[in-house]
Amino acid sequence: MQQSPILQRWFRTTEKSPRLLHVLTAITLCFVGGLAFLWRLGSVGLVDETEPMFAEAARQMLVTGDWITPYYNDVTRFDKPPLVYWLMAIAYKIVGVNAWGARLPSALAAIALMAMIFLVLYKYGFPTAATAAQPDESKTKQKLWLGALLGSSLIALNLQTIVWARTGVSDMLLNGCMGSGLVCFFCGYGSGGRPLNRWLPNIWYIAAYACLGLAVLTKGPVGLALPGLTIIFFLLYLGRFWSVFLEAKPWIGAIIFSVITVPWYVLVILRNGQTYLDTFFGYHNYDRFTGVVNGHAAPLYFYIPVVLIGFIPWSLYLPAAIARLKLHKIGDWRQQPRHAHLGLFAMAWFSTIFIFFTIAVTKLPSYTIPLLPAGAILVALLWSQMLLEPEQKSQWFWWSGAVNVLFLGFLAGFMIYSPQVIGFDPAAPNLDSSFRESILPIAGALIWAIATITAGVSLYRSRLGLLVSNICAMVLFITCVLLPMGTLLDQARQAGLREIAKTITEVRQPEEKVVMIGFEKPSLVFYTGQHIDFFDKPSEAIRFIQQSGASDQEETILIISRNKYLTNLPFTILNSEIIQEKSPYKLMRIPQKIF
Repeated sequence: MQQSPILQRWFRTTEKSPRLLHVLTAITLCFVGGLAFLWRLGSVGLVDETEPMFAEAARQMLVTGDWITPYYNDVTRFDKPPLVYWLMAIAYKIVGVNAWGARLPSALAAIALMAMIFLVLYKYGFPTAATAAQPDESKTKQKLWLGALLGSSLIALNLQTIVWARTGVSDMLLNGCMGSGLVCFFCGYGSGGRPLNRWLPNIWYIAAYACLGLAVLTKGPVGLALPGLTIIFFLLYLGRFWSVFLEAKPWIGAIIFSVITVPWYVLVILRNGQTYLDTFFGYHNYDRFTGVVNGHAAPLYFYIPVVLIGFIPWSLYLPAAIARLKLHKIGDWRQQPRHAHLGLFAMAWFSTIFIFFTIAVTKLPSYTIPLLPAGAILVALLWSQMLLEPEQKSQWFWWSGAVNVLFLGFLAGFMIYSPQVIGFDPAAPNLDSSFRESILPIAGALIWAIATITAGVSLYRSRLGLLVSNICAMVLFITCVLLPMGTLLDQARQAGLREIAKTITEVRQPEEKVVMIGFEKPSLVFYTGQHIDFFDKPSEAIRFIQQSGASDQEETILIISRNKYLTNLPFTILNSEIIQEKSPYKLMRIPQKIF
């Protein structure tokens, strides 16, 4: 198999006009990042249950002026440190208090991570050690450019990154800060670690310390523990721990890290005392690692399908990308120059996070997000080598491509069958019929079917064609199926609640209580801007209303629930006012005296 004529022509053109390379790179990154993370970012409302809690805590900071203690629904919220709330609140001031503002920090963090992945691959993404030693700098830069563009695109064009970059929670911000910190560390390491002066380490190490400080201010100790373990394992493998330790001057890093993190932690502990320590460090960190929290238990192999599906189709090439590193040849790795170690560093990054969260007892799909940048680097290095060295034979790569083609075919078939998979959801009773009647299943099946054909042909004729088939399929699936599916879900599950929230803001009387029975939907708190009392059982709601001790028997209460719970309350429709009904929810005004 020969190198693609398209690539050959492209390299000749950009060698004559380097500026063209930079311009087209910028356009490509802006297009991919804008499409994946910014396009229609606020077109759907906040999704219950976690996202509105973050959004409301940030809104409360604006309302109360308290930027130290986060609150949700008039109760302290110690789940996460404040950085994500601060950034959301700043975004609210710029774009308004809405879903766009709540999600903007996540989207920008994803775009920043794209840029950092491009940077590290463009500087150190040598497909092989031989490429790293190549004297022709212009040709080397062209090869590095290919891997850099691939890696930055792969981190954007996968389901897990797209979903979390469009969700207003702390996970993508943690990924951005942690990933940037690790990239900065490797840039310092790869450059030889030359210090700024006798007191300060390399500027890249300083940037790494700052990024890791922001990571801890985003999600706590895990923002330091995971990068720290990654770096330690990487350096121990190479036998360079103490030499890099001394050149990185971690005592300077401790000062930078402390300046960023310590002030808020001191202030929040002084204000909230043992309650904060027990809730954040105890329940949300130690307990999550050592025990099951909120019922999020899963088997040890849980993250294998999570990474496989969330990083599709690029996850199919991870075995080949790891195999090409030849990790058993420790001596060879230790003889290579520092700037040729990016693949090994990405492997340490990927495996450390995967093993850490596999050991942790509480398991959630979002926990694997921080390993995706490492996966993108590994796969980009593999593809870069396969495209630049077409004579290179790799059984691992060929079989990965074959599985890739089969999986694309499976996705085409699954999309046809998908309307049968979506069962009845009481929170969205019309979702299954709406999806079945839409064009989305056919569109998805057509996209994956075409990709299957083009990828199947390319498997034998053109590696570039195989890559392009996957990229084009992902872009089309995002624009034509995934984002429209989000709108469909929003209309089925969330739109009714937003309309009820709007009605509550219009009809609620002064001091009138608002009660939701049967479930907790935090989006009501955000969209009404008011306190909501949530109760799982009707009996709990009745007890609360009776104990509220209203002095005026003419007082009323607004209740939101479903028919299944309303039938257990001591009143009939004739004795109450139905203000609004949005299937499956009802908003009713109930006289206090009935209770």
